[in-house]
Amino acid sequence: MRIVIDLQGAQSESRFRGVGRYSLALALGVARNAGAHEVWLLMNGALPAAIPALRRAFAGLVPPERMRVFEAAAPLAGLDPALAPHARSSELLREHVLAQLRPDMVLVTSLFEGFVDDAVVSVGRFGDAALAARTAVVLYDLIPLLNPQQYLQQPAQRDYYERKIASLKRAGLLLAISDYSRLEALEALALPAERVVAISTAIDDMFQPGELDAERRAALRAQYGLNRGMLMYAPGGFDARKNIDGLITAFSLLPPAVRAAHQLLIASKISAPDSELLTAHAARCGLRGDELVLTGYVSDERLIELFRCAELFIFPSLHEGFGLPALEAMACGALVIGADNSSIPEVIGCAEALFDAASPPAIAAKMAEVLGDPAMQQRLRAHGAQQAKRFSWDVSAQRALRAMEAQAAALAAATTTTTTSAVVGTGGRKPRLAFVSPLPPERTGIADYAAQLLPALTAHFEIELVLAQASVTLPPALAALPRRTVAWFAEHAAGYDQILYQFGNSPFHTHMFALLRQHPGVVVLHDFFLSSVLAYEQMTGALPGAWHAALFEAHGYGALQAGLSQRDADGAEQVKHHYPCNLAVLQGATRVIVHSDHARTLARSWYGAQAAHHWDVVPLPRAPGLAQHSEAARA
Repeated sequence: MRIVIDLQGAQSESRFRGVGRYSLALALGVARNAGAHEVWLLMNGALPAAIPALRRAFAGLVPPERMRVFEAAAPLAGLDPALAPHARSSELLREHVLAQLRPDMVLVTSLFEGFVDDAVVSVGRFGDAALAARTAVVLYDLIPLLNPQQYLQQPAQRDYYERKIASLKRAGLLLAISDYSRLEALEALALPAERVVAISTAIDDMFQPGELDAERRAALRAQYGLNRGMLMYAPGGFDARKNIDGLITAFSLLPPAVRAAHQLLIASKISAPDSELLTAHAARCGLRGDELVLTGYVSDERLIELFRCAELFIFPSLHEGFGLPALEAMACGALVIGADNSSIPEVIGCAEALFDAASPPAIAAKMAEVLGDPAMQQRLRAHGAQQAKRFSWDVSAQRALRAMEAQAAALAAATTTTTTSAVVGTGGRKPRLAFVSPLPPERTGIADYAAQLLPALTAHFEIELVLAQASVTLPPALAALPRRTVAWFAEHAAGYDQILYQFGNSPFHTHMFALLRQHPGVVVLHDFFLSSVLAYEQMTGALPGAWHAALFEAHGYGALQAGLSQRDADGAEQVKHHYPCNLAVLQGATRVIVHSDHARTLARSWYGAQAAHHWDVVPLPRAPGLAQHSEAARA
């Protein structure tokens, strides 16, 4: 199984938060546990700062040639509505790149990216339902969906989030980071149970207990202005649900002696305006200047040192998909208490360590209780050490892999069932085949080929002829085949088990271009170059602009410029002979049949190594030679 991991969650602004840490750790776990599976990475060239570090992180796990970078049409952040065209085109571009990698499964480590930076993640925007079904998205939470008045008041926020939810619903598989998040998705999105799998989460091995020597401890305290006992919170970002203001209020409500002996440290990247809001709130609560310490962004190494120095870690969030900082703090040996809501009890795993996060007095009471009870401290510390061991990135990665394997197997089984139905029909009948081709007496070799092919196909299909010609000359054995006009077929195409198009480079096939766009089917490509028919129909006015559009879509600006610059027939002929202009037909085909391997070589040279992955070579049929004596043969 080929698994392509979208790593933008570890590239974007999320890399400074728990989501980024989760994205990287899970991807590394999948790479470590992939076994016979083939892992590829997809990164965004518009977010270059993290790419070198990501390449180093996966060195030895993923070969360099499987680390791919796509280029988005930056800038495209969702907070600026004027950039929406950039974002929408970048979504199509990214999904096109994914399709070219031919994944069995795509793992999106973070879907809700791109509001404040140039990340671009979507599912099903390219119109490839099969690719969407093969996409697994890590689900952290649905907090904005459940609290729209708080998070989605601005039109840009609402539009951005609604697009993400639409993508989430199109994904074939959701990998929830907690049991709580799974239940939340099943209820809020009304999804079938098998589409949402809980894989849990874990922490990096760097989060371990340890002691700081006196010199390092003194330096750390001096860096952050710590001169008393330190109470700590690492919210991983700033928004209302993190409840930082509630914790500040709770700190102000501690008994005077307890409060006087401690400082409250918030370790997180917080913008200057948000920092000013928290400082003003602390002042309103009566806190002195050094009672609240805002560190700004801290590295993982510094965060671990702070965990090890904290007298108490408090996690007062009002809603979490998991609550990774609480687990990291426990793993480093910190005393941890937290809210009794959402997934947090699942993480902390100890009832006596929980409080009502909506009540600052309740938070203060629990803080004071723990700080004043050495026996309780000993219990919580011992419990935290054991609780942290219950979570493993390898276990989460293995769960993700098993879920993706099951999804891929289910899709393969469904494809087999559909293919079998299309070949043998249902209820024992032959499958119904729409045969779209010119037929005799049209003056094209493809008409003769089709007439020779039809008798063999009638043994396997109930065939109906789709014709753009007034009359047909067929042998008596084929005369009874039903005949449908192009207009009739366009209205009734859904009723067929298979559609077979015979495509060539002449006006006998003009009607097929529009039909194929609306009703994909198997294409027998008799001519690799389709430029002559498109140029002819553009010049006659039958398909206005068709050739120039095909030049641009298949071959880019240079080809279009070449086509536009030709003012005489000889120049146009040269362009027609140089550019195949067949990409739209190849993309619309469910499979492609050609008559020689040379056609596949041409496809690879024009469109890349994977271009002919769903092509089959079926040589042109030949009638067997007649057995004759040599004299008769000479005669």
